Amino acid sequence: MRGFGRVLGIVQAGGSGSRMDVLTRERAKPALAFAGSYKLIDFALSSFANAEIADVWVSVAYLASTLDDHIGHGRPWNLDRTRGGYRRLVPEQGRASSESGFASGNADNLVQVAGQIRDFEADVVIVMSADHVFRLDLADVIADHLERGAECTIVTAQATATQASTKAVVQVGDDRRVTGFDYKPDEPEGRTVATEIFVYDPEVLLSELTRLRHELAHAHDNDEAADEGCDDEGSRLGDFGEHLVPALVARGKTFAHPIGHYWRDLGRPEEYYQAHRDVLAGRVDVFDDPGYPIGSRWPELPPAMVRAEGDVTDSLLSPGCVVRGEVVRSVLGPGVVIEAGAVVRDSILGAHVRVCGDAHVRTAILDESTWVGRGAQVGATPAATRVRDADIALVGRDSRISGGSVVDAGARLEPGSSV
Repeated sequence: MRGFGRVLGIVQAGGSGSRMDVLTRERAKPALAFAGSYKLIDFALSSFANAEIADVWVSVAYLASTLDDHIGHGRPWNLDRTRGGYRRLVPEQGRASSESGFASGNADNLVQVAGQIRDFEADVVIVMSADHVFRLDLADVIADHLERGAECTIVTAQATATQASTKAVVQVGDDRRVTGFDYKPDEPEGRTVATEIFVYDPEVLLSELTRLRHELAHAHDNDEAADEGCDDEGSRLGDFGEHLVPALVARGKTFAHPIGHYWRDLGRPEEYYQAHRDVLAGRVDVFDDPGYPIGSRWPELPPAMVRAEGDVTDSLLSPGCVVRGEVVRSVLGPGVVIEAGAVVRDSILGAHVRVCGDAHVRTAILDESTWVGRGAQVGATPAATRVRDADIALVGRDSRISGGSVVDAGARLEPGSSV
């Protein structure tokens, strides 16, 4: 692609996404909807498509089938090819990382597919997470990586102090060389964080994976964790910030590349909710450039319709929506129906949710196919402007809230609940 040699993209679609609570009980987090008709994985796949990268592997370790219908053969991202293109990496048990069982983190996942990466014979390997909303010119990142002779390039963004404590904080020198890397620090020194988008020199990546695997296995064999009855977690590489990236930083040829556009990690309900607020406020530039399209599998539904009695303010309506009630500062997924007299404020509704007459939904996230009965009350308006996890009512998919019921602010309803 674009004179950069052979480029391999790997999307790590992650584990159970437990921090998203009831929204990821029955789906992989990258299958979670965003901005109505999109899925979180669309942003990772579109970054490869817009850089004309033709070989993309997607590794899913949790409920992989929940992504299959959406991705299909990769057509929306031009990945449905006879040679190369889209490939789903099937999670499997093995001893590729010196222990049995599934991978224990994103770095350990790379160990388990190291042989396949080696066989591909790439000139550049790009590895990224699939639960972020972002816009990035990957071709520019690759050019920067090759020009600097980097062994690893970390795409970085700016974060708040609270956000930085849950991520990898990156210290960067004047020439953008990475001089320090602090993974999930209690007291972060700086606000520059890794976006979980990495560009690797494949030869260096594979050699470090091998060295670290053997080093950790040897150390494990010589400490108390090797006693009979102990598990073998101590010999695994875990996540990228535990062993792999610190080892590469120590080699002195790791550089930072600022993302330059919108980026947000949607790891918790609060972040997911705030990202939708950003969309409605016009702070998300991801959809602004026709030359940088976000590919997706769009719902085959008619355009949204607001009936005469409907009233919509500062909201996003997906295809197939029918609004007869009041909708304010909310995002409605495909096929949502808001009946006359119903009020939806500051909320996110997944596909095919129905809110019956005189029901009120406030500061809530309702997953797909939820039914809210007549006169029900879901959520409440928080006292503070900043919405926290505890302020958001989360309702799992296929739930049924009977007429007149009350679901409190901050409540959590499991998928398929009836109240």
